[in-house]
Amino acid sequence: MRYLEKILQPGERVVFDGHLHWIIYRKAIFCLILTLIAGAAALYFRGTQYRFAVALALVAVFGILTLAFAFQAWWQRFSTEIAVTTARVIFKSGVIRRHTVEMNMDKVESVDVDQSLAGRILGYGTVDIRGTGASIEQLEHIAHPLALRNAITVR
Repeated sequence: MRYLEKILQPGERVVFDGHLHWIIYRKAIFCLILTLIAGAAALYFRGTQYRFAVALALVAVFGILTLAFAFQAWWQRFSTEIAVTTARVIFKSGVIRRHTVEMNMDKVESVDVDQSLAGRILGYGTVDIRGTGASIEQLEHIAHPLALRNAITVR
């Protein structure tokens, strides 16, 4: 059962269910490309002993890095929940060591969205929610940040 389903109050409904953008896999994708290049080099150099061994070692190193970065990004995406309900904004990260931040909708003062050129093209950005007396930390690599902002600001 998701954290969000556990904490909904009677009569409260989810308006927007956000998530992290796939761009968090960028390190894994880069290492995968390097693994494929090293694999192609290994095929090219299979007749030579030294170069073939170096290329295979690079395939192993980049392959392990690809798996490590992919698992790290998957875990981050799996353990993060972002939601806007009729009454509040909820951000949760972590499974074993959980960090949650909630802000009542009537306490929200402003919602800032920052998007780079790549963020605008691919549809991700950083959302900063400020409220009276407190703020939710900057939410980075959020998919559809303008939809999240609109869900918060529309009442």
